Amino acid sequence: MLIEFKFSNYRSFRDEGCLSMEATGLQTKRHCLIPCKPTDLFPAAAIFGKNGGGKSNVIRAFWLGVQFIRNAQRTQHENASVPMQPFLLDDNSEDQPTSFEYTYIQDGIKYIYGFSATKKSILQEYLYYAPKGQKALVFSREGQEFLFRENNARKLRELISEAVNHNQLYFSIACTMNEPICKMAMSWFRENLFFSRDYVDIPEQLIEYSENPNMLKAITHYAVEADIGIEDIKFEIKNEELDDEGLSIEGIPEGLKTALTQFMKALSASPNVSESKMKMEQMSATSFHRGLNHQGKSTAYPLPLADESDGTKKLMSLAPAVEQALERGGVLLVDELENGLHPLLAAFLISKFQSPDSNPHHAQLIFTTHNLDLLDEELIRKDQIYFVDKDQKDGSSSLYSISEFSTPTTENLRKGYLLGKYGAIPDITPEEV
Repeated sequence: MLIEFKFSNYRSFRDEGCLSMEATGLQTKRHCLIPCKPTDLFPAAAIFGKNGGGKSNVIRAFWLGVQFIRNAQRTQHENASVPMQPFLLDDNSEDQPTSFEYTYIQDGIKYIYGFSATKKSILQEYLYYAPKGQKALVFSREGQEFLFRENNARKLRELISEAVNHNQLYFSIACTMNEPICKMAMSWFRENLFFSRDYVDIPEQLIEYSENPNMLKAITHYAVEADIGIEDIKFEIKNEELDDEGLSIEGIPEGLKTALTQFMKALSASPNVSESKMKMEQMSATSFHRGLNHQGKSTAYPLPLADESDGTKKLMSLAPAVEQALERGGVLLVDELENGLHPLLAAFLISKFQSPDSNPHHAQLIFTTHNLDLLDEELIRKDQIYFVDKDQKDGSSSLYSISEFSTPTTENLRKGYLLGKYGAIPDITPEEV
């Protein structure tokens, strides 16, 4: 479970942004909260803001930090630059470090992990954990100077530090060398964080889940439960074997056929490969909608996935990530949740996380949106709402909670937002009609 995410000097954010999942003292909808000591946590957080204000950069910052943590041991060779993207609208931020910090709970243990880096090197890095409730240092780092606790694992950690380059994360290298606490802390980043994927990736996702009947069933279940006219979905897997004598699979461009043929010939020339054959796996999905036959009887008719609406495909693309998060108790981050979705469908997905019945493993959803229908206290609590706004003078974005405003219990949040009370709206004047 995520407790808090902090970041600074990333894209449009010059100063520190903080997304906290800790609940305030509001007494409304407390049954939705995730039990946690000392403070209960949100199952969802909504980020509102105008176009170009920077709200998507909150999701991007989270994603970039996670990808670097997961892969730094593989991608950071000696001369590789660190993939930081600092604020560029002033004279000095480009040379200053970008920082990320994640506070989270994994298997009942609280961890705090963070690092700061320029494009050239890691300047600071640290990991704390609290197995017995009290915060304890695992390691900290300033440049290439490392500090470790005085315990039995110190010698191993010192040995690991000798293998860490200036542009690599100690955390990532330690996991490859089986440092036990780092491995436990890393499992949250590798197994419990999910990011939305666009519907153009649906065929790829279907192949990815082709051997997981529960996930295919989940895609069907979401489509049916959302009442978008689909009664059932059938999935068909098609395997075709390719060889260098000829590629006849329908739909393959000639250039790709040539490249595949050359690749297989290269395989056949290898002393370790006796036969140059490959398999191409294709998977199709057909939905069934209710209609009437010529006798006026109700009949289910097939419709190819390509003919479904954008909203239906968006829902189907989100369903696997939603289901995985709910099954594992993970965190799902979605940029522009409302894209292609009816407001009621977006609310339907949010309610999956808000309800303890459908979310028994305490999964969390973090999403950006323009959809003002989601500014609804029947769906989410007031303190689950964040805004991102951009300063018109210096171009920097800021992230803030509605809890920072004095809002009466009876206040209409949607009306207050449209009136500009919380900022983060376009400064435009409509033409008279």
